[in-house]
Amino acid sequence: MRMSKLLMPTLREVPAEAEIVSHQLMLRAGMIRRLAAGIYSYLPLGLRTLKKVEQIVREEMDKAGALELLMPALLPAESYQASGRWEVFGDNMFKLRDRNGRDFCLGPTHEELFTETVLNEVHSYKEYPLTLYQIQTKYRDEGRPRFGLMRGREFVMKDAYSFDLTKEGLDKSYKAMYDAYCRIFTRLGLDYTIVDADSGAMGGSGSQEFMVKSPVGEDGIAYCDACGYAANYEKAECVVSEKEFPEGDFQLEKIYTPNVHTIEELTEFLGTEPHVFAKTIIYKADDKYVAVMVRGDREINEVKLKNLLGCTEDPELAPPAAVREITNAEVGFAGPIGIGIPVYADKEVTFMKNFAVGANETDYHFKNVNIGRDFEPDVVADLRVIETGDACPHCGKPIKTAQGIEVGHIFKLGTKYSDALGLKSLDENGNTVSVIMGCYGIGVTRCISAAIEQNHDENGIIWPYSIAPYHVCVVPVNHKDEQQVSEAERIYDELLLNGVEVLIDDRPERAGVKFKDCDLIGIPVRIVVGKKIGEGIVEFKERTKSEPELMSVEEAVEKVISMGK
Repeated sequence: MRMSKLLMPTLREVPAEAEIVSHQLMLRAGMIRRLAAGIYSYLPLGLRTLKKVEQIVREEMDKAGALELLMPALLPAESYQASGRWEVFGDNMFKLRDRNGRDFCLGPTHEELFTETVLNEVHSYKEYPLTLYQIQTKYRDEGRPRFGLMRGREFVMKDAYSFDLTKEGLDKSYKAMYDAYCRIFTRLGLDYTIVDADSGAMGGSGSQEFMVKSPVGEDGIAYCDACGYAANYEKAECVVSEKEFPEGDFQLEKIYTPNVHTIEELTEFLGTEPHVFAKTIIYKADDKYVAVMVRGDREINEVKLKNLLGCTEDPELAPPAAVREITNAEVGFAGPIGIGIPVYADKEVTFMKNFAVGANETDYHFKNVNIGRDFEPDVVADLRVIETGDACPHCGKPIKTAQGIEVGHIFKLGTKYSDALGLKSLDENGNTVSVIMGCYGIGVTRCISAAIEQNHDENGIIWPYSIAPYHVCVVPVNHKDEQQVSEAERIYDELLLNGVEVLIDDRPERAGVKFKDCDLIGIPVRIVVGKKIGEGIVEFKERTKSEPELMSVEEAVEKVISMGK
């Protein structure tokens, strides 16, 4: 491709709308352009990389025995209503009606539709096991679309679904997809970690995420270097960390704490440590209110809370008016004693002694509180967020934490959707069984952002060779020098004949401009044809290296060809 003919509207300045590096560089490199919040067009360079990611995914899915098909994006409501997810997705689902008043949605994910396809088209146990997949655009009405392709309202996803008649069959299908995902992310050049995860709205028993560590990741990862345990914050198990508390049989005492609303203020007011307090936070969970307790130095894990409560919607902090009605006090003074709504306590709270809580009275707290004597929680469970230094739930060594970008997620769905939609089969013994499903997703467009987050410098993108929009850029330094231009053209033609994806920068620009653009768009190799071309020498510069090499034209061409093998 001649750069004089390429639509590549690069930008020198960082766009104000872009908060993270991948978003900034995709805009600056002319790969994408924003149409609306969370909605982007792909320009030629961006589309080439997108198609390469898709092809790697397709090749590995096919190799694993999965069959590709394509579902509609516009989907009838009935399937989601049958599974109960029409309500579960809530405002995240784009819903609409046709001219006849029938409800539809823009597909956020396709478990129901794949289940119905197998229900209608597979009629014998001999056709199982079966794994189907598609690469298709999904739609989710994100409350806060951000970070470019990282969290958009329209995105490309690979979703696959396995169908088996036994749990052993599911385990085998799951392992095949697990291995395929490892190959995919390795080929994409991503440094990834596999973590135990929460299944969320997808349901099912087992779930793992493929995470790319990045400081801009929206997911927290807890991991242990000693034993290899890894989980996202939503799933990470928390081991009780016992602390020292005042010893003795003290009487419950109400204390005056004027204008003390937070743990920090209470700690300073009483001159003690946060762990001797228990926070009581009131949440609205669907149509009811609950009080949730964690130790004063901990944070509530709202995903764990949602799963425990079985909420349709995410739990939300109760509005101040509701808090006042429930506690008869201003916000900041809620406590479990006599509160009148269910109390859910993190299991660490049960190890506390003579601790302090809100008194459900403005400007007052209780101290010397003990479970069993002063109140009894309705439910005790793991409800907190894991922290750096906590004990690993598997080996007890200190946990480390990091932020990560989720690029893939695999689930053991079980029979949730097959039961809801009536997908059953006679097995080889003539018994009727529910078909057991697995679900396997890859955020195709998100992989592009993740690759840039892990591969960039101050000059621009550093593409992994496998997904670079072009592999080589041939740059004649002086567009007015006939020898430089003719030799650059000869190198360009030879690389094309050998199947190399090559650019030639034939624009009438200064060499510095050409070099900057080449670095910005992340081309892995730059061959510079300059003054030494009379000696048959060119400058060979790899994007991953700081210094160029001088070599003969033949050596440069051969090296490029070998890199693609």
